[in-house]
Amino acid sequence: MARIVALEAGDIRFPTSRELIGSDAMNHDPDYSAVYVTLRSDAPSGLAGHALVFTIGRGNEVQAAAVRALSDLVVDREVDAVLGDLGTFARDLTGDSQLRWLGPEKGVMHMAIGGVVNAAWDMAARHAGQPLWRFIAALPPEAIVAAIDFRYLTDALTPDEALAILRRAQPGRAARVAELSRCGYPAYTTSPGWLGYSDGKLEALVRQAATDGFRTLKLKVGADLAEDVRRMRIARAAAGAGVAIAVDANQRWDVGEAIGWIRALAPFQPAWVEEPTNPDDVLGHVAIRAAVAPVPISSGEHTHNRVMFKQLLQAHAVDLLQIDAARVGGVNENLAILLLAAKFGVRVFPHAGGVGLCEMVQHLAMADFVAISGSMEDRAIEYVNHLHEHFSDPVRIRDGRYLAPAAPGFSTEMREASLREFAWPDGPAWH
Repeated sequence: MARIVALEAGDIRFPTSRELIGSDAMNHDPDYSAVYVTLRSDAPSGLAGHALVFTIGRGNEVQAAAVRALSDLVVDREVDAVLGDLGTFARDLTGDSQLRWLGPEKGVMHMAIGGVVNAAWDMAARHAGQPLWRFIAALPPEAIVAAIDFRYLTDALTPDEALAILRRAQPGRAARVAELSRCGYPAYTTSPGWLGYSDGKLEALVRQAATDGFRTLKLKVGADLAEDVRRMRIARAAAGAGVAIAVDANQRWDVGEAIGWIRALAPFQPAWVEEPTNPDDVLGHVAIRAAVAPVPISSGEHTHNRVMFKQLLQAHAVDLLQIDAARVGGVNENLAILLLAAKFGVRVFPHAGGVGLCEMVQHLAMADFVAISGSMEDRAIEYVNHLHEHFSDPVRIRDGRYLAPAAPGFSTEMREASLREFAWPDGPAWH
């Protein structure tokens, strides 16, 4: 009987701050980084699972230590038992009586659990010989419900309600799989909009994004209102009438400040305003949304867990949600969030700004389309054009759309040469 024999956590960092890639109003000098999680088995096939926990540099070593702290809960488990019941596997980690004191279900420890859980889903999809989105889409509704922890959710979404949503989507699954394989999934791009870019670079990249087929792009805002107005004017002229422009404040503002700032940007008709204030402030989001309507408000990139998402939806605090593949407790919890969004009729625009996030979250959005919401209308996955070359199965973009992955797994395996080059602190890239 094959067993899991190792849980590895590599500290991998990329010096993106040298070119201000990823810069925004709160994060001026990010070095896109990840704890690279690997579950190894003693199966004769060499079966392994890979995942990433994304950070932006300092503190990546803390995240790696949190992943390693899970070894005693993971190593020596039977592979078939883990892959056959990914719901119990995840609940065993989130429910550990001592680790919960560090959260519960939030912060560094919860992200570490999410990384290990995601690696297990990667292993399961590889074992099945399917890309993760198809693996999830092929599961019976009962199996998806069994993977989800409904604790703290049943006042908003019960297992029976989730099962009904999934069963309603069943009849069109095959057609939607074929549509994804043929057409892909819409993308929007943040690559032109980093706050540290010059006006000339902003204008050139916006024009290129429009030429490349992106129908929505996103600019970072929040450092200086006059600068934001000027940059929005440049982007609006460069993009043309057929391209929408969203903005992202990355939690920069107090509630009152957010209201005034958004009203100043409203004449540019932003597609949405993302993270206008602290991501934990549900009532603040409610107040902002009411004051700036009809400008859409969104959040989710830094939302800790399914309970926070539940409250955002119950309070009607957002017009759309961003899920993140590496922020919450893995695929299981993201499935719960997608089902919550489907019940409340709120669109999902997945966050994918950092290393490996595009590779991962495309699978969740595509599984949602096939098995949960059944819709790609007025939805898109975030895309940035950085660091994909370091993955064995990188994202593919054509005419502003994600092409559906075909290789088995979660698209999370990194190239060995990249792992050596960018290992912190001794990799050649950091000498």
